Amino acid sequence: MTIVPLVFLACLLFLFSLVSERTKQTWITAPMVFTAAGILAFPFVPQALLEPEDWGTFLHIAELGLVLLLFTEACHLDFHILKIIHAFPARLLSVGMLLTIVAGAAAAKLVFPQLAIWEAGILGAILAPTDAGLGQTIITSPCVPVSVRKALSVETGLNDGLAVPFLMFFIALAAAEMGVASGSLPRLITEQLGLGALTGSVIGIAGGWLMGMASRKHWMEKPFRPIAVTALPLLCMMISEAVGASMFIAAFVAGLGVQRGFREAGQLSVEFAETWGQLINLTVFFLFGMVVARDWRDFSAPAALYAALSLTVVRMIPVAISLIGCRLSIATVLFTGWFGPRGLASIVLGLVYLEQEINLPGEAAIQTAVTMTVALSIVAHGLTAVPGASLYARRVERLGALAPERADVASQPA
Repeated sequence: MTIVPLVFLACLLFLFSLVSERTKQTWITAPMVFTAAGILAFPFVPQALLEPEDWGTFLHIAELGLVLLLFTEACHLDFHILKIIHAFPARLLSVGMLLTIVAGAAAAKLVFPQLAIWEAGILGAILAPTDAGLGQTIITSPCVPVSVRKALSVETGLNDGLAVPFLMFFIALAAAEMGVASGSLPRLITEQLGLGALTGSVIGIAGGWLMGMASRKHWMEKPFRPIAVTALPLLCMMISEAVGASMFIAAFVAGLGVQRGFREAGQLSVEFAETWGQLINLTVFFLFGMVVARDWRDFSAPAALYAALSLTVVRMIPVAISLIGCRLSIATVLFTGWFGPRGLASIVLGLVYLEQEINLPGEAAIQTAVTMTVALSIVAHGLTAVPGASLYARRVERLGALAPERADVASQPA
């Protein structure tokens, strides 16, 4: 890859930073801008992202951005609020997640009949997790009730890690049919989720305790606090890679654990991680834009149909089923179902799949469907975030005082 797109990216980062505050309350989002910029930059480097080493670099950048983002999101979560709303995200991450993967696979088999059942499962797993970056406007909007914001934040923080063992399992089964390999879901769950949670717990709790002690004894200068915090998700990433754990689960759990010994992690010291995480995430969307420009000739009506289904019924029906019995309003169920954008997590999982290099017959269809779904999500969720939050806020105001949404708004700080 030449230096031209890097210069283009650096200039864009500078220029967008100048007007970032002005764009926050508009339909223009950073992922939209940087994806569009990647599309415009591609003609200058038409051979970009064609070589295997380019995909490996793209994967590592995307993984790093997602790890920093998940750690940062977890650092901002309030344990008191989590205790109140735990049933809400738990339903999204259990019943909702499983049904989303099943619905995604069923839709894939319907739209792409040439896909084998395990290939359909791969596509369903890649597009099951939601994206914290694309949903940032909703998660931080004061118009949205605290319980809904935190539930969506927890869901985006954990569902990508939960999707990994299912993705690897489907890949193993698809490869086994080709005589390449086989896999075990229980083993993958133990390694990916169990070791991921354990790794994150140890790093987060131990790191938070050490930073808390160093801060109380005045051993640590203030400029080094954000550096120490940022080192923890990087450590999660490297250790998880070494032991075969989910680095995404580890990073999110570490962000929760660090608060126990170092409460400032969610306030001041996470700024460094937020800055670099945002920088990396925007770089990923820029590179994704180049992928869109490279592959647009492969876009098809079936892929567009699957993208539309993935963002609507495949997501919204499982969410509605999972929230039965929570006494939430129809507006809340629809709002939660719609704002499940597909972005960075799906890009990472798609790259993880391509890195396996098992060359399944349906690989082209899977790649095109993922690219079109993420691209559509960037535009659709970007356009609807601000007006959607405002419309939903007006619906919540009409609910009775005893409604779960109203109770949380009244009793909890934003």
